[in-house]
Amino acid sequence: MVGVTDQPEDAPPATDQTPADPTPAQSTPADPASTDSTPLKPRKVGLLAAIAATVIVLDVISKVIVVATIQPNQPVRVLGGLVYLSLIRNPGAAFSMATGMTWLLALIAIGVVVVIIRMAPRLRSTPWAISLGLVLGGAIGNLIDRIFRAPGFLQGHVVDFVSVFGPNAEYFPVFNVADSAITIGGISLVITALLGIDFDGTRTRSRKDDSA
Repeated sequence: MVGVTDQPEDAPPATDQTPADPTPAQSTPADPASTDSTPLKPRKVGLLAAIAATVIVLDVISKVIVVATIQPNQPVRVLGGLVYLSLIRNPGAAFSMATGMTWLLALIAIGVVVVIIRMAPRLRSTPWAISLGLVLGGAIGNLIDRIFRAPGFLQGHVVDFVSVFGPNAEYFPVFNVADSAITIGGISLVITALLGIDFDGTRTRSRKDDSA
């Protein structure tokens, strides 16, 4: 008689299946950067610098030409009298305002330049870059006059030469390229802000809708 090995009655039946691993699978945490489906817009530092440099070059060249070719109180009539080129030394701000505060205006211009340069690396909006580039170029253009022209450092008189509708600012304050850039840039900044566009390229309304 063939012997049979006795097994305990409570032994589990033998199976060919491998028991499942009791250890739960570890899920890899998602990268927070990868969850953001909206890619960052490229920085606009180059655009800002290019516009500012263009304004500075145009402003400096135009002032040099006017000083070399136009005498005070001898305006040049152009465009049928719509514009006169009148050489005026302006100790004040844009459009001949605040004429008795030359040094303070120079310090304000320096402050504006510093603030814009510090903001530049965070700029990702084209409208903001264009607007701030115009303001930066205009501020530096007039600041060059404040520093290097007579009567002295931070006291220099800005060269203004565009007089509209009449010579020597008869109907409208005389201005220059830098003044025009500052004015256009300032108006553009207001419009950009009213449209809800932030300097990082996002829209204020869109961010509020996402957070709702």
